[in-house]
Amino acid sequence: MTGIRVRVNGKESEKEVEPRLLLVHFIREVLGLTGTHVGCDTTNCGACTILLEGKSVKSCTMFAVQADGREITTIEGMQRPGGELHPIQRAFWENHGLQCGYCTPGMVMQAAWLLSENPDPTEQEIRLGISGNLCRCTGYQNIVKSIQEAAKTMRTDGKARR
Repeated sequence: MTGIRVRVNGKESEKEVEPRLLLVHFIREVLGLTGTHVGCDTTNCGACTILLEGKSVKSCTMFAVQADGREITTIEGMQRPGGELHPIQRAFWENHGLQCGYCTPGMVMQAAWLLSENPDPTEQEIRLGISGNLCRCTGYQNIVKSIQEAAKTMRTDGKARR
């Protein structure tokens, strides 16, 4: 067992873990944050996407011990105080950017990273930015529309920025 300390969604956590434990399983099973999904275990689908130090990471191919001393944001950390949805989450809801919802947490996290890097992306830049995240239900059009709407909201509403 190896001790690790991480800050997850603003809360410090110190745990003993097996060195081979994947970060996605640490998040889901040790911390109980089940919004991060396990899809493929090979980085193909993006369902496990989180933010690590603000960067988009597929947590299924990273060991929990590699996150020691670092900051993690999961889908649970996107929600605002008082239960208000983050502008990206609200845009997905309002623009029907989800169907079955399995890919949604990873898409939202990828969109958060994308908009932090490029607050005014073109449709092509959005499609490229989410290309590592698979959705088998929506055809992507409403996901792109959702990200465009979130970008617009976040640009015009300074308090919406994360």
